[in-house]
Amino acid sequence: MSILLKYCGHRSRKDLQTSAGSSAHYLGLIFAKSKRQVQPSDVKKWLKTVSLNGKKLVGVFVNASVSEIAHIVKEVPLSIIQCHGTETPEQIIQIKKATRLPVWKAIHHSEEVLEQMRRFAGIADGYIIDSKVKGEWGGTGISFNWEFVPFYLFEAERQGVHCFIAGGVHPDNIEELLRYKPHGIDISSGIEDGDQKNQRKIQLIEEKVKKYESGS
Repeated sequence: MSILLKYCGHRSRKDLQTSAGSSAHYLGLIFAKSKRQVQPSDVKKWLKTVSLNGKKLVGVFVNASVSEIAHIVKEVPLSIIQCHGTETPEQIIQIKKATRLPVWKAIHHSEEVLEQMRRFAGIADGYIIDSKVKGEWGGTGISFNWEFVPFYLFEAERQGVHCFIAGGVHPDNIEELLRYKPHGIDISSGIEDGDQKNQRKIQLIEEKVKKYESGS
């Protein structure tokens, strides 16, 4: 079984360069207020000297206006929009029309996740289930109870889309998450050392994912 990998929260050219040489399928850039927030103008400069090696860029937004997202899409060659706030199905539809890009919806783990996923059925092109931490939208390094993962995967499969698991995934616990056979894994703080993406942590993550995929 192949696992989709998304490395998120790149905040420098060096970060992007490090992940561009990895086995990740998607590289995330955060345009919402966050310690990992980046500016479109900076990303444009980085991309002049960084080859993405076929990886797709995911732009992460939190309750941004349609016009703001559309403006950034014109500046940065995003392949996917990730809405990580309290966006409604109607807003997702507007964003898709304005950008002509697929939109993933992030939902924080709670008793209402399945109900929320069903609200976005036929609208969201994928899901990220993240930990719920008061005052934070993501990137907390805190995981949720992964025993609920199979229920989220089942609902995503019913809708015909992928479901990524985020929140506190790192080299020391990824094998536990892999037991639940997620479609994809979204990692930010788990591949960082200080404020930078760390090549060794990325290698450890990918060694364990490859071992899982090979069935060994």
